[in-house]
Amino acid sequence: MNGAAMYVTNPELERDDLVSKHAALVKRIAYHLMSRLPPSVQADDLIQAGMIGLLEASRNYDATQGASFETYAGIRIRGAMLDEIRRTDWTPRSVHRKARQVAEAVREIENKEGRDARDVEVAEKLGIELPEYHRILQDATGCRVFSIDDAGVNGDEPQQATTTMPRNEPLDSLHKSDFKSALAQAIAGLPERESLVMAMYYDEELNLREIGEVLGVSESRVCQIHGQALIRLRARMTEWTGD
Repeated sequence: MNGAAMYVTNPELERDDLVSKHAALVKRIAYHLMSRLPPSVQADDLIQAGMIGLLEASRNYDATQGASFETYAGIRIRGAMLDEIRRTDWTPRSVHRKARQVAEAVREIENKEGRDARDVEVAEKLGIELPEYHRILQDATGCRVFSIDDAGVNGDEPQQATTTMPRNEPLDSLHKSDFKSALAQAIAGLPERESLVMAMYYDEELNLREIGEVLGVSESRVCQIHGQALIRLRARMTEWTGD
């Protein structure tokens, strides 16, 4: 048997070759995500999770489905990294607690006034100074205030949650479709600058520094705008999030 024939008939050798050829893809995706995550997230943890995703991709890839291996592996690698982020959640509980308080204040103001809540109004309702409120918004950008990736907003398929309960697939699919429609509507209803930041961050995948350059503002200001958008979405999506 010649070398080419042995390669074709040895799936394990083929999988090893795919993994070695695409190992750099794992690092590329990890560092791309790192630019959008808080400093507490470790690149090594993402790379380790991504390698597991790459191994799974090499085992499950089916060339007859049409997608290239790099495209298929990229989705699996990114999904494995996002799962690791969700599983670990590096964010302190205090950040989540403050984000919930801000979302509740936003919800109450908007329900009362019938318009977008303003920064000064939210800060006043919380009994805090505006700089402290802006710090909360910056912290909110780094925590899982609202999982955009879970909703598949960025174009990827949403990751399936692990559960021991049986699932009604038709109803589950309908629920996801309705949720995504409600989320898209909520994003469209954001103030113009917040909606623009969300589009550049999630659709165009620019990082905060790059968005700041486009808007002509500092990276910290973009972080505040992004955090405000996330909290406003949380306040407007309570029937879906259960907050």
